Amino acid sequence: MGVTTVPRKVGKGIGNGVSKAGTAVKNTAAKARDKAVTLRGPSPNTATNLAIADIALRGGTAIARRAVEHALLGKRYTPAKAKDILRGRSFAQSMLHTAIARVAMGSAPGAALVMGGLAAKTLYERSKARKQRARGEAEIQDMAEEGEGESDLVPDLGA
Repeated sequence: MGVTTVPRKVGKGIGNGVSKAGTAVKNTAAKARDKAVTLRGPSPNTATNLAIADIALRGGTAIARRAVEHALLGKRYTPAKAKDILRGRSFAQSMLHTAIARVAMGSAPGAALVMGGLAAKTLYERSKARKQRARGEAEIQDMAEEGEGESDLVPDLGA
């Protein structure tokens, strides 16, 4: 295959188009930067706006997490039993899961460590499937029994 040359006239037109696109990007970025400076939240206090955003994001994340947990348990258990299972989790379990998630979110090596650990655990459990299924059922049953009759900290999401 030979080298194809672009006629000078066409090359000049392409160069001008790229230059115009670069200018448009710069102008758009400048407009966005100006808008970001003038954006205001519900309060004139920036710290209050940050607190509102933080609370809203954390609340939304908690609701989404509960919905996913209910969906995962709902495939196999009745909604009432799923609620009991989620209510029966210990404080230590919740804190451990939170700590592991923070390690994973903190850095790339932390994420790799957590993902590797979860993959190893999954592969190990799959190799011991029968025993692990029975062990998991026993743990779930214990959690459901501990969650029966407790205060309703876990909201109904479809039950």
